[in-house]
Amino acid sequence: MTKEIKTKIIEVCDAKIAAKGENVGLSFYAFFKNKNDNPELLMEVAQWWILENKLDHFEKAIKIRDMIKSLN
Repeated sequence: MTKEIKTKIIEVCDAKIAAKGENVGLSFYAFFKNKNDNPELLMEVAQWWILENKLDHFEKAIKIRDMIKSLN
């Protein structure tokens, strides 16, 4: 994943956690607009989420944030 999408994922997770607490869940759609203006990037994140990590549709934001932070 690009640095830009990793940064966005961390920012979205941080905002959700700040607003709703550490138990808040989200799906990979949370990182995209309702309008599918970048299907390649959407599929890249979906592949990471579903195929590579076998994550459920909704996961804890804190878990996703920490997973993304650990990618280098």
